[in-house]
Amino acid sequence: PQEPLQLPMPRDPRARDLAARLAADPGSQEPVDVLARRVGASRRTLERLFVAETGISIGRWRRRLRLVEALRLLAEGEQVTTASARLGYATPSAFTAMFRSELGVSPRQYFAPATR
Repeated sequence: PQEPLQLPMPRDPRARDLAARLAADPGSQEPVDVLARRVGASRRTLERLFVAETGISIGRWRRRLRLVEALRLLAEGEQVTTASARLGYATPSAFTAMFRSELGVSPRQYFAPATR
């Protein structure tokens, strides 16, 4: 079964600030611990807030953010290699593995013209 791709936003101001920082640079490799200090909360507090308010962990939220951005980049014609680098993946194969685990198909299959 397919479920809509959603990126729920947390309500707590600290968690929203963290989400905004992640969204501003989806490819950033900055550790969540560092970002948590910048928004004035511990990682543990933010993890609890994210799960309570979005239903997913910060790591899962960040991964979903990167997936949403990947879909946008690829739909605009960006190559997988370029998109994967822009989103912080070490290799295109790591990016493709994430994409496949989230959507069940590779980027190439996802954007292949439908055959009838």
